[in-house]
Amino acid sequence: MYTRHISANILEALPDTPVILIRGARQTGKTTLVRDIMPDHISSEYVTLDNALALAAAQSDPSGFIAGVAKPVVIDEIQKAPGLLPAIKEHVDRDRSPGRFILTGSSDIMAGLRISDSLAGRMEIFDLWPLSRAEISGSTINLVDALFTPELAWPTPTDTDVMSAVLTGGYPEALARSTERRRQAWFSAYVTTIVERDIRDLSNIQDLAAMPRLLQLLASRTGQLLSYADISRSLTIPQTTLKRYMALLEATFLIRELPAWAVNIGKRVTKASKLIFTDTGLAAHLAGLNSDRFTLDRQAFGHLLENHVVCEMAKHATWSETRATLSHFRSHTGQEVDLILEDPAGRIVGVEIKASATPTSSDFKGLRLLAQSCPGKFLRGIVLHLGPETVPFGESLHALPMAGM
Repeated sequence: MYTRHISANILEALPDTPVILIRGARQTGKTTLVRDIMPDHISSEYVTLDNALALAAAQSDPSGFIAGVAKPVVIDEIQKAPGLLPAIKEHVDRDRSPGRFILTGSSDIMAGLRISDSLAGRMEIFDLWPLSRAEISGSTINLVDALFTPELAWPTPTDTDVMSAVLTGGYPEALARSTERRRQAWFSAYVTTIVERDIRDLSNIQDLAAMPRLLQLLASRTGQLLSYADISRSLTIPQTTLKRYMALLEATFLIRELPAWAVNIGKRVTKASKLIFTDTGLAAHLAGLNSDRFTLDRQAFGHLLENHVVCEMAKHATWSETRATLSHFRSHTGQEVDLILEDPAGRIVGVEIKASATPTSSDFKGLRLLAQSCPGKFLRGIVLHLGPETVPFGESLHALPMAGM
C-alpha cells in the first residue's frame, strides 16, 4: 500500500467543503485512496457507478438518487452519470454541511458541463496522478517546495535507476507486475479499455479506429512541441477530427499540454504547447521503447526523460505548500527552458533536463536568458542531469542530480 501525499490536502478540505472531487486516469488509485482515508475520519455510504443497478438509478432519477443515499456519501466514477451534479448542487444549496459528497471521476466531466461554475464555492477538485517516485520510495520531500526555498534544499541522491523509473511509470498495477513482459501486457489491456470503453462512453464518435495509431504517434513525440497540422498530415485525418480525439485523450487524463510561458519577456517566443503523457511507462509502451532502444536512441530517451521530470514536478505541485504553475519557454532563436515553475508572487524557477551525466556551461544558456529577461523575479535555474554531483554554475545556477527526485 502506497501513501498518497495528496491525502493530507483532501482531509484538510473535508471539514469546510461540501463537495470533494478526486479525478484522474483509470487505475491511478482513486478508489483505493478514498477507501483508505475515509473510514478513519467519516462514516460514509459508498456507491460505485460501475454497478449497473446503481448507474441505472442515478441516470433515471438523479434528484431522487441523491435524496435517497445516506450522507456523507462516496460516489465512485461520477462521470458515468453527470446528471447527478446538478442534483448535488441543489442538495448542497439546501444543506451546506461540509464533507457531504466525495466524488471520484476517471474523466474530466468539468470540461463540457460548466458544472464547476455552478458549484463554485461548494466544490474542491483534486487531481490524482500516477504514483510519484517519492510516493513509491516513501520519501516525504516535496520537490516544488525544495526548489522555492531560500536555500536550495535538493534531496540527497539515491541509487534509483532513472531509466527504469521512466520505463515503469507510476500506475500501481503496472508496478506490481514482476516482469517487463507482464507490464507490457497490462499496458496493452489498459489502452484497449480506455479506447473501447471510456472514450467511446464520452463521445458520440463511432469510428475510433485511428485512436490507437494516434496514441502511438503521440507517444513518439512526447516532450516535444505540439503541432496539430503535422500530426494531421502524418495520420491523414482532418484537424477537426484530430482535435476532438485530442480532447478525449485529455479528458481521460492520458495526455496533457504543457503551455508556453505567457509572460512577455520582450522577445518573440514560441507559443505552442508541449505534449506530455501523464505516465511515461505507458508512453514507452506505446512507442515501443525499452532499455535497449534507449541505449541506441538517446534522443528518444531525452524526450521521455523530459516528460518524466515534468510529470514528477506536476505531481508534487498537487501537494506542495508552494502553489506553482508549470510552463515551458522557447525563443524564436531556439533557446529554451524545458520547464518553468512560477509561484503566485511571480518568482520563477527554470529547469533544464539533460540526458547526460556531465553538465556543461552551455546547458545553462536558456536559463541565463530567462534570468536576464525577468530581473527581480528569477529565483534560480537548475539543470537536472544523470550524474551524482551537485555543481554550482554561477549565481543562482546549479546542476543537480536527477537521482535526487
